[in-house]
Amino acid sequence: MSSVSKTIEAFRPDLAPYEELYKYFHAHPELSFLEKETAAKIVEHLKTFNAYEIFPSIGGHGVAAVIRNGEGKKVLLRADIDALPVEEQPDLPYASKVRMKDATGVEKPVMHACGHDIHITGLLAAAETLAKAKDQWKGTLILIFQPAEERGVGAQAMIDDGLYEKIGVEPDLCVGGHVVAYRAGVIGTKHGLMASSADSFHLAIHGRGAHASMPQKSIDPIIQASSTILRLQSIVSREVDPSDFAVVTVAAFHAGDVENIISDRADLKLDVRAARQDTRERVLASMKRIIDAEATASNAPRAPELETTRAFPLLFNDDQVTSALETTFASHFGADKHKYNANIPRLPGSEDFGILATSIGKPSCFFVYGCVDTDVYDKAEAEGKLGELPANHSPLFTPVIQPTLGVAVDAYIISALTFMGE
Repeated sequence: MSSVSKTIEAFRPDLAPYEELYKYFHAHPELSFLEKETAAKIVEHLKTFNAYEIFPSIGGHGVAAVIRNGEGKKVLLRADIDALPVEEQPDLPYASKVRMKDATGVEKPVMHACGHDIHITGLLAAAETLAKAKDQWKGTLILIFQPAEERGVGAQAMIDDGLYEKIGVEPDLCVGGHVVAYRAGVIGTKHGLMASSADSFHLAIHGRGAHASMPQKSIDPIIQASSTILRLQSIVSREVDPSDFAVVTVAAFHAGDVENIISDRADLKLDVRAARQDTRERVLASMKRIIDAEATASNAPRAPELETTRAFPLLFNDDQVTSALETTFASHFGADKHKYNANIPRLPGSEDFGILATSIGKPSCFFVYGCVDTDVYDKAEAEGKLGELPANHSPLFTPVIQPTLGVAVDAYIISALTFMGE
């Protein structure tokens, strides 16, 4: 058994109370920038350790906690804390029944449909372990409980609010993790690109309204929007190298209210993903060109309005940090397909975690781990139906608590001890 594994076995707390804490967070989700009670619960729990300097309300409801434990590496571990406007479907005893108003004042059902409740709980349990095991490591441990990851702006909000000035230290490296719909017990890293960029937009297309019986008096925004949508789909198929990666999605389309009136406006919501910065820039430029050209072709009375709503950067794992974690992860978890994978597929979605490191020119690594019941996963795999398993952002996404939570806890602890262990 490695020294890291021995430390975990000696100091990791009983996880049964943390399973209950996870159920609390799952049943009490809060939307981005509205995570007030979640943050308060995190602070309340951190105070019970009597070991951390705690810094609440950074970048909204972000929380930082620091232990300064002599000379050594300064390591940042991050968990995100916000939930999504999704109505939970499984009838779990601890299912979310929460509804809350979003930033626009519209009431929405809320669910931890991306697994951030696992992230929070895992980092809190790791925080207790590392506080108890102070004799086993040297350096400065920085814990970040980040708001508004789902909007892609929470990490930047904490930086803009003076995160590192407020806590009085900058990390030498940053590590984060995310639960995904892989087999529970599996954890992995990879070198290089770990998550694609994501740029989201609200597009308002303007026309001229008229009675449905007199279309000649209108400039129909639905026709314009439909042509725009179809043409946008040609960007990836005709402008992106097939060996590259990009996605252009129109995720929402609304126009009009009644059947006998041609509306004067159509509203669309767009999402663009890419794996390279030059591809990202080229696809976004093509998108804007097509939107403007279709407006001109339709003789629109006003230019379309394109508003950026989210912008996630590309996320890259640093080679040196990742190589170091490969050794300790493989030693602790075991290196086979049901345990540690050193070349796990990249995160399907996007992440703003990297901003905590790139904003100060430091390296980072992001790992992922599974949460699907092993019997359910193995059956789906045998039947060729892995694509049908509920994934992040689904109303059916409910991680099996164990071994998922245990893997999350150990991964955070290992990430610290790899660089600060005695």
